[in-house]
Amino acid sequence: MHDPRPGPVDDIDARLLRALVANPRGTALALAEAAGLSRNTVQARLARLEDRGVLRSEERRIDPAALGYPLTAYVTVVVVQRLLDRVAAALAAIPEVLEVVGISGQGDLQVQVVARDADDLYRIAGRLLVIDGVERTTTSLVMRRLVDHRVTQLLA
Repeated sequence: MHDPRPGPVDDIDARLLRALVANPRGTALALAEAAGLSRNTVQARLARLEDRGVLRSEERRIDPAALGYPLTAYVTVVVVQRLLDRVAAALAAIPEVLEVVGISGQGDLQVQVVARDADDLYRIAGRLLVIDGVERTTTSLVMRRLVDHRVTQLLA
């Protein structure tokens, strides 16, 4: 995994990233034209941005509802700290777990999960609770998504 703080981008990188957001499937030539850069500059900059961890996974965002998982929930998990790595590995093995982040506050981990229905969510929550090192969980159901994940506005 890359450094969680890969460092700032310069104005040229920002132009390239804006072009990439506008055209995620764009060729180096198309991105170069959109950003006003040469194709070689685009290729070199993209490689550097990937190496630095600025550009993350190229996995397309798929709506879990289209796969039969219309419910999204966030589960706050309190763990035994010395077992944190083991808990993280067990969470990664659960297909319905989309993301796990360490947090401050009342819990230790915030786990994003998806489920087919309320009964399925109950089953998944039970799987989390039986992981060795999990002390307790609190589940919050997503009722409505108000702002999708975004970062483009930070390039301004």
